Amino acid sequence: MMPLHPSYRPIADCYDRDIDQLVAGDKLGFVEAWLGEHFTEKWENAPAPDLLIAKALALTKSIRFGTGVTLLGMHEPAYLAHRLAMLDHLARGRFQWGIGLGGIPSDMMLMGLDPSTARGRAAEALEVILALWAHEGGRFTHKGEFFNIDAPPLNPVTERGLHMKPLQLPHPPIAVAASTPQSNSLRIAGARGWMPMSSSLLSSSQLPGHWDTVVEGATQAGKVPDRSQWRIARDIFVGPTPSIARERARAVLGRNYVVHQHPSRVGTWQMAAPKLDPAMPDEAVDVDYMMENVWIVGDPMECEDKIRALYEVTGGFGTLLSVTADSDDAAWDHQSLQLLAEKVGPRIENLH
Repeated sequence: MMPLHPSYRPIADCYDRDIDQLVAGDKLGFVEAWLGEHFTEKWENAPAPDLLIAKALALTKSIRFGTGVTLLGMHEPAYLAHRLAMLDHLARGRFQWGIGLGGIPSDMMLMGLDPSTARGRAAEALEVILALWAHEGGRFTHKGEFFNIDAPPLNPVTERGLHMKPLQLPHPPIAVAASTPQSNSLRIAGARGWMPMSSSLLSSSQLPGHWDTVVEGATQAGKVPDRSQWRIARDIFVGPTPSIARERARAVLGRNYVVHQHPSRVGTWQMAAPKLDPAMPDEAVDVDYMMENVWIVGDPMECEDKIRALYEVTGGFGTLLSVTADSDDAAWDHQSLQLLAEKVGPRIENLH
C-alpha cells in the first residue's frame, strides 16, 4: 500500500479506502501489509503511515503491519525511535519495520536536506535508533555527522529518563526496500539478516540480481541468506475473466501509470527498470507492455501462471506483495483481493 490514490480523491476518503482494504485483507487471511511514506507525492499521500497503522490495528485481528518504508533520512532518530517503540506496543507484536535509505528529491527539498548526504544521514539515523533500543542503563550519548543526542539516564527515584524500548526485543523484524538494480540496501539486508524487499518497478530479468546482492552482503558477514525472507512486490489485478481483468487493470493501473508514474520517470533511470531488454526504446514501455510483462493481470489461472513464472525466473522467494489499487468502483479492488486470496493463493501454496 504505497498508497496509490488518484489526485482528485478527497484525502479523508483515501484513508477510508485504505482502512477498508486493510480490514478486508485481514478477513481474507493476508499475512502482512506494508504502508508507504511520502511527503510531496499527491498520489501517494501518506506522510505518517504509523497513524494509519494505528487505526488499522484496532480494526483487525491477525494481519501484521509494517512501514513500507520509513524514509530514515527525513526523521530525527530519537523521536522516531520512541514513536516506533510505542507503535510496536500498540501492535502487540504485529509490527514490522520497513526502512529505506533514499527518498524522492521533492521530499528532500521539503525537509531542507542535501541529496548528496541523504544516504549517510539515513544510515546514521538507523544506527542511532538501534542503539537507543539496545541501550541498558546510564547516559546515552551520540555525536555524529548529522545528529547529536544526549539522553539522560533513567532516575530510579523520579523514574524520568531514557527508558522506552519496543515490545519486540531487541527490535521489531526489519525489512530493507530496494528499487535500483544494484541497490546497496540489499547488501545491508544480507549482512544483517534482515528481510529484503524488491520494488514492483523492476522487470523480472533484474530481480535475480537483487538476490545476488543479498547473497554478497550475507557472505561478507559470514551469514547464510534465507530466500523465504525475500519479498517481491508486484502490481496485481485479478478479475473473474481475462477480459474483465484487463479492462479494469487498464482503467486503474493504466491510469496510475499514465497520469502519475510515467511522467515522473521520463528521463530517469526508472524508465529502464521495467525493461526485459535494455535496448527497448522508452516509448515502448507503455501500458500494454506493463500489463503483459511486469504487472500480474488476469483471471486466477492466468495470475497463477504469471506468479509461477516469476518464482522460477527469480529462483524462488518467500512472500509476494500485491500493490493496492484505488478504483473509482471500490468493489473492483475488493474483488481482486478476494480472488487473489481465495482462488490464486491455493493454487500456489506448493511454492516454497
